[in-house]
Amino acid sequence: MKLIGSYTSPFVRKVRIVLAEKKIEIELVIDSPWVDDSTVPTLNPLGKIPVLLLDDDTPLFDSRVIVDYIDNVTPNNKLFPAPNRERAEVKRWEALGDGLCDAAIGAMLESKRPKKEQSAHWINRQRDKVTRSLDFMANHLGDKAFCTGTHFSMADIATGTALGYLVFRFPDITWQESHPNLARLYDKLMLRPSFADTVPHD
Repeated sequence: MKLIGSYTSPFVRKVRIVLAEKKIEIELVIDSPWVDDSTVPTLNPLGKIPVLLLDDDTPLFDSRVIVDYIDNVTPNNKLFPAPNRERAEVKRWEALGDGLCDAAIGAMLESKRPKKEQSAHWINRQRDKVTRSLDFMANHLGDKAFCTGTHFSMADIATGTALGYLVFRFPDITWQESHPNLARLYDKLMLRPSFADTVPHD
């Protein structure tokens, strides 16, 4: 298998963390849909990363589809529980983490446009989503050791990836101060090699 993506994408990082936690080694092929000669659109018609190329060259895309597939490739270190309410809760955390990243990326891309073409309203709308997501995460984490209780799961990977993206791209959002329980979780996750070895960088 090959993973197509970049070092900056939080969605690629999420997949890389899952691969590391599942102890699956694959080739990482660096490519970005933002460059002119990108191969990504030929693999994913949506032109987005990550793309997981299976051994028969079948492409899988959307990080949620990819991590669900990877979690079922090997039985070790299961990150999703069996289909029940607990699984739905883990998937909700994942949707929240992904949504936070979507909003943050939207705000960042808008801010990179020429100043006269930027929409302050759009940027503020996306940043408001980030703020609400952080509040929700903190309220539902409470004093638990991990997002869904006492054990590490996909919920923590999605949350940690989202928080890491804010550290990388939005140092002005001081969520560590406003939500110390999220900061404690993030610091604990960063002790795991899967997180420490995938810190985003340009």
